[in-house]
This record gives sequence, C-alpha cells and structure tokens, in this order.
Amino acid sequence: MAISTQELYDFFHQCHLCESLTFDEVRTLKGYLKERTFEPNEVIADMGEVGEALYFVLEGHPILTQGKGEAEVKIADLAEGKLVGEMSFFDKKPRKIRMRATEKPVRVLVLTRPMYERLRVEHPIIAVNLLENAIVSLDFLIRNMGDNMADLSRYLHGPGKR
Repeated sequence: MAISTQELYDFFHQCHLCESLTFDEVRTLKGYLKERTFEPNEVIADMGEVGEALYFVLEGHPILTQGKGEAEVKIADLAEGKLVGEMSFFDKKPRKIRMRATEKPVRVLVLTRPMYERLRVEHPIIAVNLLENAIVSLDFLIRNMGDNMADLSRYLHGPGKR
C-alpha cells in the first residue's frame, strides 16, 4: 500500500474520519485495507449490486448517478475524505445508484466485507469506530436529502405558485 501509516492517521484526522483511533489502531486498520485507483469514468460501485466494500476516498471526486447513457442523471458529487458505499454494505440490498470516477482518477482505500468481518472479530473497537462513522455519513445523507426536498417543495409550492 502506497499510503504510510502516518499519512493515513493524518488523513483520518483531517477528514474527521475514525479520528478517535490511536496511531497503533490506524496501523492495525491499514492491514485490513486495500488501496485502489479507479480510472476516469470507471464505475466504482454499480446499480443493482449488493455492496461488498466500504470506500475511503483519498483523492478525486466520485459522483453518484442514476440511469444509463444519455439518460444518466448526476445525483451528487462526493468529496475527498468521505466514507462511501456504506448503505448497501450494511443493509445488503442492491444499490439504487452508481458511483463512478469523473474525468480524473479516484484513489480509494477499500475495506471488503470479508476483511470487515475479520476486523469485527479481531479488533471490535476499530470496527465499532467504523460503524459510528458510517452512521454519521448516513445521517449527513438523510439531512441533505431532507434539505433538498424542502427546497424543492418551496420552489414548487412557494409564493405565487398555483
């Protein structure tokens, strides 16, 4: 893996991901992760798949889309320093959206389901920390979706609308 333990520790603290992990815990977690780069426009996670991995976005800005070809609609831009893929990973239901790289490569750290299962047994404190981060990430999505729905409602039913 190209990223050092110190770089990963710093990354987690800068992005407020797993920031309560100690340096030694980050070193342990690093052993369960795999680094991967997705080329421009490459699909990271596709619609219809059940999530088999969590992704920490190190570099690049993946996007979430729905539909195919000319009917593809961008739903969201994701930032560096985010934990993504958690919804389908934990509920084990097929994805309703696609996550892909944009015109630039996206570098991620991947935690596969088998490695997460090992981590849960071998280092439960680290696994709980990841789970807490997934909850915060999902909370952000839900709050953001609620704000977007409220904005749309105000637009559709605001003053002067019939």
